[in-house]
Amino acid sequence: MIRKPTLGRKWLAGFAACAILGACSSGDAPEPEATPTEGPRSIFQDDEGQAGGGGVDPESLRPLETTISFADGTPELTEAARAELATIIDSPQMGAGGAIVLRGHSDSEGSDEANLEASRLKAEAVRDFLVENGVSEERIEVIVFGEQNPIAPNALPDGSPNEEGRATNRRVEVTVQTGRNAERRPSLIETITEQDGAAAAPASTAQTASPSQ
Repeated sequence: MIRKPTLGRKWLAGFAACAILGACSSGDAPEPEATPTEGPRSIFQDDEGQAGGGGVDPESLRPLETTISFADGTPELTEAARAELATIIDSPQMGAGGAIVLRGHSDSEGSDEANLEASRLKAEAVRDFLVENGVSEERIEVIVFGEQNPIAPNALPDGSPNEEGRATNRRVEVTVQTGRNAERRPSLIETITEQDGAAAAPASTAQTASPSQ
């Protein structure tokens, strides 16, 4: 004789099935919520920490070297020159606190004295901009060369002026030293200055001696 399930047994069976289904659905739901936020964020945080948190070791930095153009022949800074100098001020090399060397150059037009003065005015314009924007003047060394070190011909093969070359030669070379180089730089600058002084002495002696000859 086969007994039909009673109402109580049907209710228990239905309850058990619902419990099983509920356990399955509740077990599957949390998995998508746990993973999306962790992986990429931790990677980017690590990268950002390495880039900005630890800072840059001055010993590992190469000196910054760039050229500020004075192609128009005046000692006035152009907008492009100001933008380049602003980039230098924001550089990690500048932040390292090392010596800054400004080498002024001119073209060959004019006398030696006039060209030295022209190169000085250009270098001092760069120096003044840096100082006005928070750079300590004690870090800055100005060296003037006048027309001595051209990087382009001042004249064409036929002897006529090379205007493009002269414009290129009107410049200030900026070097921002870092790490150990920054510590050694002042002695190197003194050496260059002494050599320039020694080279100038014979010329002045020759000028004073020439009237008597």
